[in-house]
Parts: sequence; C-alpha cells; structure tokens
Amino acid sequence: MDEPKKQKITDEKVALAKAEHYCAYQERSQQEVRDKLYEWGLWTAAVENIITKLIEGNYLNEERFAKAYALGKFNQKAWGKIKIKQGLQLKRVSPPLIKKALSTIDASDYMVTLTNILEKKAPAIKEITPYKRRYKLQQYAISRGFESELILEVLKDSDL
Repeated sequence: MDEPKKQKITDEKVALAKAEHYCAYQERSQQEVRDKLYEWGLWTAAVENIITKLIEGNYLNEERFAKAYALGKFNQKAWGKIKIKQGLQLKRVSPPLIKKALSTIDASDYMVTLTNILEKKAPAIKEITPYKRRYKLQQYAISRGFESELILEVLKDSDL
C-alpha cells in the first residue's frame, strides 16, 4: 500500500497563514520554521519572505524562543545548562541569545535541581565503593548537562 503523498503548498499566502498557526501554537526557532516551510515544498525566496513576515508580525521571535526553550527544558526535564546550550545550538540560535536565555535560569534553583537529581539517583546506584559510587553519580549528572565543578561541589557538601 502506497503512503499518501504530502500536499505541497505553492501559494505563499496559504503557507503564511499555516506558518502563523504553526508559530502561534508553540514558540519556534527560525530554523524550525524554515525547515517546515521547505518541507511544505516552498522555494527559498518564498521561505525567506514568509520568515520576514512572521518576525514582523511577532509570530517568530528568536529571543523569546530561546528563553522559553531554556526554562522549559530546565523546569520540565531538569536539564543542565550544557545540555540546554547544545539543544539551542542544534536549533541554530545565535550565541548571544543562548547566553541571554541561560541567564534566565535562577542560580539557586539550578543548584536545588542538581541536588535533587543526585539525591533521586543515589538509591538506584548499587555500587558500594564510595569512590566508584560518586563517579557514577557524577557521570549521571554530567549526562543531564550539569557542569563538573558544580556536581563536585554538591557531592562534596552532601553524603551521597
């Protein structure tokens, strides 16, 4: 059985309306919108034209997207700044905006979150040797995108 062909959009006005809806539903990066427009089968000139109109209509705002992404990943998924930064880089957000977005994360909340994920993970680690146990906890926190020096600080101050 053949998969149905995706409907290509050739009319720029139709594409703009659809893109406005796409951006209104959730904050998007310019790259996400650009990829979606190309997926719809639009030409480069039309894509850039629509992106400009979306920015002018405030449907698309890279700074707003970066802040929403950073806070969302931190609050919902307890990601560290390194992982959030990588995610924003994949979405082709500019370095100054990434820096601005990461600065919206409260430092004390950040430390509380790091401590919480380590405390939640500690009982699941069956390692008895204290050195190996701490190493496993450290690796876990690193995989969540937290900075090594902060992890060591939390591990030093606690009895995990």
